[in-house]
Amino acid sequence: MHVARNGSPSTHPLRGPELRALRSWKRRQDEMAPYVFTSLRGGPVTIRTIHFVVAAAGRRLASNSPLILTCRAARPASTWANTGQDTRTIQLYLDHKNIQHTVRYTELSPQRFKDFWKD
Repeated sequence: MHVARNGSPSTHPLRGPELRALRSWKRRQDEMAPYVFTSLRGGPVTIRTIHFVVAAAGRRLASNSPLILTCRAARPASTWANTGQDTRTIQLYLDHKNIQHTVRYTELSPQRFKDFWKD
């Protein structure tokens, strides 16, 4: 998947489940549309629309909770860090210019240090 964020393009791999879901979605859309996700007018979906849709889904999922779901909250950076991915790789994947922004999202679980020192 090619991603252009703030003029900094990158390529992110998609695995089987994601590819199958996107192909299924595309089959239900207009076959001639050049985009997988389109606006009602057939053009590309804007970032603003994506944020609106994610926030609305979060409100529906947690109607009795103060939880606010955002696109940024859906990023699994801390999960990647806890499974051993290094911070610099996560920084590049998320297209963070400053590594301090990545560090903010990669707080480690205390469980990761369980076997840090072996006797």
